[in-house]
Amino acid sequence: MEIDLHDYIATTPDFPEKGVMFRDINPLIGNGAAYRQAINQLIDFARPLHPDIIAGPEARGFVVGSPMAYQMGIGFVPARKYGKLPRKSVNAKYGLEYGHSELQMHVDAIQPGQRVFIVDDLLATGGTITATMNLVRQLGGIVVGTGFFIELEDLNGRENIMKIDNVPFKALLEY
Repeated sequence: MEIDLHDYIATTPDFPEKGVMFRDINPLIGNGAAYRQAINQLIDFARPLHPDIIAGPEARGFVVGSPMAYQMGIGFVPARKYGKLPRKSVNAKYGLEYGHSELQMHVDAIQPGQRVFIVDDLLATGGTITATMNLVRQLGGIVVGTGFFIELEDLNGRENIMKIDNVPFKALLEY
């Protein structure tokens, strides 16, 4: 029996600032059956795209991407916040809903020509994912698709991603 994943998203009004409806995935990842279903639905979408590796931005992209990679028998590449990687890396700056940030990947994290599926927990404006896409491309990887637990439709993240590259896209829940 399929679980309604909406039942496992907590909504907190006016966080982190007034007027924002914060969508919290913690109840989803805290429930084994709901978490498994969400991961499996993203795997079902990603598998036909034949990724060689999964990539996800810090930190919740790790929560989505690592179990996907494990189940698919492929590797996972973290896109880390600036200053967290000890070896030579490539960087990508991006805007957030509430400011700016920067992500990085080690220069040997993705090999030229590798097919990369990028995931995160939530798509808002698309800044984090477009930065991750830019890192993959800097390293010679091919972005084959993107996947999310949640898409905040009114923030136009999908459109912002598609401006960069019209890749296959999947969001399990839309708000």
